[in-house]
Amino acid sequence: MLYNSSMKPKYKHNNNITYSCKYHIVGCPKYRRKVLLEGVDFRRKEILALVAIELNSELIEVEVMPDRLQVLVECDPHFAITKLVRYMKARYSRYLRQEFPCLKSRLPTLWANSYFVATVGGARIERD
Repeated sequence: MLYNSSMKPKYKHNNNITYSCKYHIVGCPKYRRKVLLEGVDFRRKEILALVAIELNSELIEVEVMPDRLQVLVECDPHFAITKLVRYMKARYSRYLRQEFPCLKSRLPTLWANSYFVATVGGARIERD
């Protein structure tokens, strides 16, 4: 059995393709500082949801820890995942630094340049 039949995947489509492209993204603050605290985590989903809507993506899940942000998002395969990550990090940083001035004093920039991204498959493979 290659997939769990009780969980039928949802497919999206545009004029040319039908797709289900989900990505797991992990980003860390500069120097892996633990700055995503004190109300910062409350605004996370609102900010990331705004970016996802603007870029015709779907925000599936968000988890914020003091030293990293994990996002599960679905987007059109024609849209570069690097562009989505760049927009999310930039908007998140700008809004949070405006609302929480303590972030400006602790870090010159909020995010490290690097990030992790992996595709999340819909099929479940069982081993014998």
